[in-house]
Amino acid sequence: MTPSAASSGPGAPGLDIPAVTVTPGAIATTTLTVRNDSDIVEAYDLTVAGACADWTTVKPARVSLYPGTSETVTLTLAPPRSPEIRAGEVPLGVRVLPNEHPESVKVLETTVHIGEFHELRTELAPRRRRGWLRGRYLPAVRNQGNTPVRVSFTPGQAGEELGFTFAPAEPALEPGESTEVRLRVRTAKPVWFGNPVVWPFTLDTRETGEREETAQAHPADIVVAPSLNAEFVQIPIFPKWLLAVLAALLALLLAWFALVRPEVRSAAEEAATEAVQPRPTPADSATEAVQPYPTPADGQADGSSPGTGADNQPGGGQETGATTGSGSGAGGGSADGGGTGVPQQSSATIDLKTGTGQTQTGAYKVPENSVFGVTDIVVANFQGDEGVMTINFGDQKITTIALETFRNQDYHWVTPIKIPANDTVTISVTCAKPGTPATGRQAQECHEVLNVSGVLSTVTQ
Repeated sequence: MTPSAASSGPGAPGLDIPAVTVTPGAIATTTLTVRNDSDIVEAYDLTVAGACADWTTVKPARVSLYPGTSETVTLTLAPPRSPEIRAGEVPLGVRVLPNEHPESVKVLETTVHIGEFHELRTELAPRRRRGWLRGRYLPAVRNQGNTPVRVSFTPGQAGEELGFTFAPAEPALEPGESTEVRLRVRTAKPVWFGNPVVWPFTLDTRETGEREETAQAHPADIVVAPSLNAEFVQIPIFPKWLLAVLAALLALLLAWFALVRPEVRSAAEEAATEAVQPRPTPADSATEAVQPYPTPADGQADGSSPGTGADNQPGGGQETGATTGSGSGAGGGSADGGGTGVPQQSSATIDLKTGTGQTQTGAYKVPENSVFGVTDIVVANFQGDEGVMTINFGDQKITTIALETFRNQDYHWVTPIKIPANDTVTISVTCAKPGTPATGRQAQECHEVLNVSGVLSTVTQ
């Protein structure tokens, strides 16, 4: 086809341009004839317009013609091999601008037929998987051609030990579009013991659908991506080291029953025999401890025995080493007239519920005439509430903790913290958000429990 443009005034060029067919990645040329139908010498500037302008050049881009003469210029089309250059018909425009009479500018349009090309690019990640029975892979395919295609995957393996599943099985791709396919590789039988088994396989990607049907007569025209190599490593259910551990445990059991257990039983029997042997009675010990006391005839006129602390003083008085009101143990007193009773283990629980956005305080009061030596506290936040808790022993602040950081928290002291009588152990809770207990329904209020334990001693006056 050779379109032409007629003259429309002084300086108007005469134009002839044929259609052209080109495949991306290749080069095609066509010619354009420019005629000067005016009666003056005219120069013409030629530029390419339209979708083809980025990859089309015109040489020469400027011509000067005498009246009645013409010159042929060359258009070179070199579309890149890219999915962006879609197959089909694309308009091509050439703008011819006379320098002396710019009002006589002409634009001639023709059609460029862009041919099809097909190309697939594939990747596989990862190339190696480990598992007991199955492994998952992610093949990726990209349509590098300039026409829509539908692709399929063909796995290859030397035997029939592996099964392959693709999802989706045949994805459709536009030019430049890519997609990932989920590939699951599985084996029929597990490996119980021994070394891992390596199953190599290949993965081929090819076009299907209409393209495959038209290419049946010409198999070379079917586009197939390069094969991808991959491996599935089937690991044994029970590794080697487990067998070694089981053998060692069996050896230890045999050694226990054959060697250690008889020795332990013999030592236990000897200890039991010693425990049941007769011991000296208290009467025998008392007899051995009694010493004969001297009689008054031996010089003790008042009949007192030695070691009683009696002393003959002028005036005949007797002095003892005991202090009245002193003592130790239960009911004993101190030097100032007070004393501490026998310590007893004691514990108390503070159960506190607090509404959302509120602050509540719970307390345990030490009884009168007592001292509470705290050694352990356990805090329970079983709902998973959010907020702040402060623990005080009397006027002494022990800790301030955020409720959302724990479910159960405990504190221990080697040296007890002593709390005097009528003083308190208090917890103060500010509820920010109630949590969700094991029932699965969010609670309406915060709920915390504090257990304090230690030694409770009675103070006597």
